[in-house]
Amino acid sequence: MTTKATAFTQEASTPERFPEFPPRDDMQNTNHLHLRSVLTSLTIHFTHRPNTLIHSEMPVSPTLGMQHGVRIPDLMVVFDCDMEDAYRIDGYAIDRQGKPPDFVLEVASKTTGVVDYTAKRGDYERFGIGEYWRFDATGGDYHDAALAADRLVEGAYQPVEIELTSSGVLRGYSDALGLQVRWDDGKLRFYDPESQSYLLTHDEADAARLQAEAEVRRLRERLNLLGEID
Repeated sequence: MTTKATAFTQEASTPERFPEFPPRDDMQNTNHLHLRSVLTSLTIHFTHRPNTLIHSEMPVSPTLGMQHGVRIPDLMVVFDCDMEDAYRIDGYAIDRQGKPPDFVLEVASKTTGVVDYTAKRGDYERFGIGEYWRFDATGGDYHDAALAADRLVEGAYQPVEIELTSSGVLRGYSDALGLQVRWDDGKLRFYDPESQSYLLTHDEADAARLQAEAEVRRLRERLNLLGEID
C-alpha cells in the first residue's frame, strides 16, 4: 500500500492550534460510539501498542495552517503517532505527524450522510488515509450502504469486500486494525478473529465481571462446604 503524494500549501501565518468547531447536532456518535464504548474497547484492545491515538471528532488536516480542507472524523485510529502534539494543537496535522491516520470511520446521519460517501471520501483519499469506513445504523437510508469501506491502494481508494452472513450480519476486514468491522442488527461492532470474540461494550464487560465474581463466590462456598464435611 502506498500513500498518494499530494502537495498542500500551508497558510503564511500558522496558528498554534486547530480552531474550535461547533459540536455535532445529532446523537449518532453518542448512540453508536460513546454509549456502546467503542473507543474504550478499542483502547483496551490496543493497549499493548504505545502511541496509539483513538479519538472521536478530532480535526484532521494535511497541515495546521490550512483554513479549508479540515475534516472531523467520527472515529479515528492512528498508530505510532505523536499523541502529545495532537492534544497540544487540538487536532491531527498530517505534515507535523509525518503520516496520515491509519483508519477513519463516519457514522451516518440525516444531515451528513451524502457528504460522507462523496466529498469526505475524496478528501480522505487525498489526505492519504489508509482506510475509510462508513456505518449506517438504518441499513442504508443515509449512506449508500449499511456498511462500506475503502482501502488506499497505489494512491487511490478501492472498495473493501463486505460479506453478508447467514445471520444477517455485514462484515468486512480492516487490515489497519486487524479486526472485522461489523454491522450487527444496526449496531457497530468490532470483532477479533484471533480470539473469535467481539470487543466488549460497557454492559457486556460488566456482565462478564459479575459472572466471574459469582463463579468465585460459588467456588468459595463449595470449598467451605467441603471443609465442613471433612
